[in-house]
Amino acid sequence: MGGYENGDSTAAAALADGGVILGVDGGTTNTVCVCLPAAMSPPESPAAVPVLARAVAGCSNRNSVGESTALETLEQVMTQALALANTDRSAVQAVCLAVSGVNHPSDQLRMLEWIRDLFPDNAKFYVENDAVAALASGTMGKLHGCVLIAGTGCIAYGVTEDGKVARAAGAGPVLGDWGSGYGIAAQALTAVIKAYDGRGPQTSLTRDILEKLELSSPDEIIGWTYADPSWARIAALVPVVVSSAEDGDEVANRILHDSVQELADTVIAVVRRLRLCGEDGKDIFPLVLVGGVLEGNKKWDISGEVIKCISKVFPGTDPIWPEVEPAIGAALLARSHHHKGLKLENGS
Repeated sequence: MGGYENGDSTAAAALADGGVILGVDGGTTNTVCVCLPAAMSPPESPAAVPVLARAVAGCSNRNSVGESTALETLEQVMTQALALANTDRSAVQAVCLAVSGVNHPSDQLRMLEWIRDLFPDNAKFYVENDAVAALASGTMGKLHGCVLIAGTGCIAYGVTEDGKVARAAGAGPVLGDWGSGYGIAAQALTAVIKAYDGRGPQTSLTRDILEKLELSSPDEIIGWTYADPSWARIAALVPVVVSSAEDGDEVANRILHDSVQELADTVIAVVRRLRLCGEDGKDIFPLVLVGGVLEGNKKWDISGEVIKCISKVFPGTDPIWPEVEPAIGAALLARSHHHKGLKLENGS
């Protein structure tokens, strides 16, 4: 992740020329902030990104933890990154906040009003959904193509070369993000309860989930679930579902197959709306894949199955697995705007 370590002397020397840029990837599971030198040249490769410092904090999705806690987390992670880089807020030239739960211009406006009070008057700000940073992490700062994020939550987000945007899903588990980690795990928990009640088929998910949670009976799952129904806590059960499916459990396999189709349909909807595939549906376009659900597994390759489904409709799909994390994508976006002399504030 670049040639710098937190707070090393080379990084400190770089700070003297032009200040710093912050890139923040705010997710439902955790929040990451990276600090880059504002005067950096465009990196020749992912490994050449000069990361001055990297900090990690908890969830900053306001829909999950509330607005006050989300903003506290964002301030905490940016402050920590600056401290690790041996600098402070006065050196900040630009910030890109890419945060899950930012879904409407009013969300952006509130966050812009908040962040303006934290940094110097000459600093510039760019606020977007975390999907934008994820896309930029695969394209090294160029906003074109489609990204599919499938972690605790899920979303597909696309951008055309002339700046048109579209998204699908990303509305949270209550509104049907069933391809997400939360969606997969919630369906598995439901299947266990149904099997216990006699309303559904028996499944090895019962044994596997009880063992994972150190519970003795399916009826204890109810208490476990509502004791702390945080999205990330539920989503952490996805590896259990994948393992059960790999061992041949029919219920677990059905859940994963349905989730693959949900994720593929989400991408297909965005690509169609933006015509990223061209008029004939065969143009090549980048599809960036991000998130724990899409990480490779021994037998059950969720990302591979998703790509197969999408490629049947759009043969020009060019899958990309980023070599840098979304926080660096956010920082590269901020750098791009900063060096073009553009204002980063939305709508200006």
